[in-house]
Amino acid sequence: MKKILILAGGYSSEREISKKTAKSVFNELNKNKKYKIKITEPDGKLVKVIRKFKPDIALNLLHGRYGEDGYVQSILESEKINYTHSGVLSSSLAIDKEISKKIFIKNKILTPKYIKFVYKNKKKQKNIIKIIKKKLGFPVVIKPINEGSSVNVFICNKSNIIKFLNKLSHYGEVLIEKYIPGREIQVAIMGKKILGAIELKPKRKFYDYEAKYNPKAETEHIIPVQINNDSLKKVCSIALNAHRKLKCRGVTRSDFRYYNNKFYLLEINTQPGMTALSLVPEIASYLNIKFINLIEKILEDASINK
Repeated sequence: MKKILILAGGYSSEREISKKTAKSVFNELNKNKKYKIKITEPDGKLVKVIRKFKPDIALNLLHGRYGEDGYVQSILESEKINYTHSGVLSSSLAIDKEISKKIFIKNKILTPKYIKFVYKNKKKQKNIIKIIKKKLGFPVVIKPINEGSSVNVFICNKSNIIKFLNKLSHYGEVLIEKYIPGREIQVAIMGKKILGAIELKPKRKFYDYEAKYNPKAETEHIIPVQINNDSLKKVCSIALNAHRKLKCRGVTRSDFRYYNNKFYLLEINTQPGMTALSLVPEIASYLNIKFINLIEKILEDASINK
């Protein structure tokens, strides 16, 4: 009987989503009597739990800081426990929106223009509207550099940019990105292969935290994506390229905007959601891959020394 240690909860703003994901995955795995499963938090007792339970695989279902930034991955590496999803370096690169953008740009992957706003820089603070007008133009998107699930992401114009910058001041620094209108397309990669794509039509301004996890948000999911085959191949190819350039493992989901026949890569997620509303399970389901088979494919990819 294979022992699976599910890591869930954590300290990020996505804690409840992680716990919800863990519950759905636990229930699915528990139907099969070939697994012994334990759910644990990534707290100060984690190493003790690992050494007592002696798992064959750690299934990482954490989101955000400490879960997808290389922190928990480094603990699992040191304990020589095979774990799912991306490794220490890939995780830390992907969650840092500025560093990942630099890697995209270096590899000629189109991504929206941006500037980094550091709150300690008083001169930049004073002239931020002028700087945005000159380098990006309004509207813009402001977002934390190291958060997931579109937490604290806002579309801003000239009249409200200062208000929202003040709201995010506790982060110390944020990314200000040129707003790209157009269609929202997400691509899932599994291992070294393209899994598939899905288009989103949120009733809200964009596919934010509420649109992702609240059924009342009524985001329309369109699969197959209604674009020509060459364009579909192109966006999937870009996602696979980004996955490779960041040296990701297991499953990832890349978020795109499609505007004026160009695909803009917004970010790559190394710990995509696995709830009932999540996109990777939906793409898999469209391809007749059952939820249990998707989970087992993720488990099969577990390793160390990533």
